[in-house]
Amino acid sequence: MHKRALLSDVHTAARYVHTSSRRHVSATSVPLHSSEPHITAEFEPSHDKVRAPLSCLSLSTLLRAYAITSISSIPLLLRPSLATLSFMANAKSSIWDPDTNPVLRWILKKTFYEHFCAGETPAEVKGTIAQLKETGYRGVILGYAREVVMSDEDAKNLEGREDVQEHEVEMWLDGGLKTVRLAGKGDFVALKFTGAGREALRNLRRTQQCSHLLEEGVHELCRLSRERGVRLLFDAEQIAVQDGIDRWTRYFMKEYNRKEEALVYGTYQAYLKRTPQVLREDLELAKKEGYKLGVKLVRGAYLGSDPRHLIWPTIEETHKCYDGIAEALMRKRWNSVLTGEGEMPEVDLVLATHNRETVLRAGKVRDEQATRGEPRVNMVYGQLMGMADNVGCELVQAGRARREMDAEGDVDIPKTYKYLVHGSVAECLKYLVRRAEENRDAIARTAEGRRALRWELARRLGLVR
Repeated sequence: MHKRALLSDVHTAARYVHTSSRRHVSATSVPLHSSEPHITAEFEPSHDKVRAPLSCLSLSTLLRAYAITSISSIPLLLRPSLATLSFMANAKSSIWDPDTNPVLRWILKKTFYEHFCAGETPAEVKGTIAQLKETGYRGVILGYAREVVMSDEDAKNLEGREDVQEHEVEMWLDGGLKTVRLAGKGDFVALKFTGAGREALRNLRRTQQCSHLLEEGVHELCRLSRERGVRLLFDAEQIAVQDGIDRWTRYFMKEYNRKEEALVYGTYQAYLKRTPQVLREDLELAKKEGYKLGVKLVRGAYLGSDPRHLIWPTIEETHKCYDGIAEALMRKRWNSVLTGEGEMPEVDLVLATHNRETVLRAGKVRDEQATRGEPRVNMVYGQLMGMADNVGCELVQAGRARREMDAEGDVDIPKTYKYLVHGSVAECLKYLVRRAEENRDAIARTAEGRRALRWELARRLGLVR
């Protein structure tokens, strides 16, 4: 890579990933909420990797990440790339199926697939998970990429086809059970109810109860997860099916979540205006029924397809909703965003975010609680594999430094997870399209990540210190 290209914006990037601060700090002052632009800025100088958080990435990963984020930031490159991925994801011809076209498969696997996905075989998936944990991530949120999208015509053709319905549920269940077995103790397995087939999707759209076969399948998944120490996380999807997903998730939470620990988690999208009300009702129900609510909090991934009037008008309002809910759940206190009466029940929380300011806010709350000796909710941070490495690696390095400095009694040691999916290249295509679209809708965040990647490449070439 040419030095001039790398040096471009290096000084800008340095504001995000480096500082020349040299002062010594005690273990009690290791920050996750520094007033400086980057949370690693005030570690001791001897912690060189902490001052360069992306140093935990391999060179091949770093180069691929920089190339993909660069494509995402250039509309002339992103539009045709996204159009091509979308075409292949929906094409009926085997010519455009990467599982049958070896040339397409090789190109996709060596680029987008390896950047965002865990692998096709159990050996590949386990290798990816081991690499992430060796890097310093506490665990993974592992999902099976198979999805089903049903048109109205599909629904009509499905009527009376019990053989097709059973086959689709069995395929989904088989993938789910394999995923739970691939995950390790303390990991999460992410599930999409729509992956269970066209009947499941139809029932979700009509807010009807799930079929007996699907219900028994989820019970089997829950039992196996409990045996292996794995937690189940049901993803949010488009608003057209979300009411059904919420209803099914509540049922399994009531069955399997204990008062002390959540096995089943639901997902709450902060960009929807109704989310604070939905979450309040779920909190009240959990308190009444005597189980702990499992919450995965996200901003939302269906901006392009959900009805716009149901979404906050501005990104600032979405940020306010997300951060307000997060703080209320962490402090176990109602506030102006998440309103309610009486004592708020405790939750188990997955704070799934690529937003650095949110991470800083959460870190400040957690450190205040640790310093005061207050109990903290069981919480982990999560980012998608291949995205926001500048945020995820920074949390990983901060946690490692705090453990090395034996600072656990005075500050919070963040637990950071990566969300990744497994499946064949063709099965992962729709997932890859969503990731590409998400990058397109988050140009500012992508630019920040690209600057951080560029600075790390320059550091490894000795162009900056």
